Amino acid sequence: MSLPPERAAFYLDCLRADSARLAEVARFGLTPDVPHCPGWTVDSVVRHTATVYLHKIEVLRLGRLPDPWPPDLSDREPLALYDEARSAIVAALQNAGTSAPTWTFDPADKTSGFWYRRMALETAVHRIDTEQAHDVATPVDRDLAVDGIDEVLSVMLGGPWWAEGDTTAPVDAAVRVTTDGNSWTIQADATSATVSRDADAPVAAEIYGEPHDVFLWLWGRLDDTAVQTAGDADVVTAFRARVAECTT
Repeated sequence: MSLPPERAAFYLDCLRADSARLAEVARFGLTPDVPHCPGWTVDSVVRHTATVYLHKIEVLRLGRLPDPWPPDLSDREPLALYDEARSAIVAALQNAGTSAPTWTFDPADKTSGFWYRRMALETAVHRIDTEQAHDVATPVDRDLAVDGIDEVLSVMLGGPWWAEGDTTAPVDAAVRVTTDGNSWTIQADATSATVSRDADAPVAAEIYGEPHDVFLWLWGRLDDTAVQTAGDADVVTAFRARVAECTT
């Protein structure tokens, strides 16, 4: 899959901005709890995000999953570790370019370009975590949020993860997610989730709202009051639980 240069530049700009903001807010204090991630503090978010960056640096370097993993980083000061890692992931992406073959979890895209979008979106979500912990939340870039909705639905929910039917949320219905002139229609059952951009097919329920709100609702960072819904409320609840299984 080819990632246009202007899109790669957009993702890197978002990654730089959101990673810098995450570091800025984390310096307000590492001990506050993260509201929508039980058991996590700001320290947890900083360490987790740094470790994600370091993992993807190795994936890009090797073209495969690193083994063994993870390294023992418990003795590192979290903000120093994070600052090193956030600089290094940008450099690693730039060095890899957008078309190098590498491991990803998307069967449709096995190139380094995949990680440009994934790292920008990973950072946006965890930047929100630190901001919510300090009650200073700011919006996710509108274009990035729409792209993040597509990733959650098309890559994470729509991936080949459900064949064994081991979901705890076996929603059996069609659901539409709509924002900013974009629609995704998901036909889900216990063993599959098929995603299309059909805006006209009949559905049991629809979820809609502003891109920032829908994106963070899908990631469990906002509650149900952040979005609007129509149709079967039980289907909406089951759908949200199904999404949670592939975003945690």
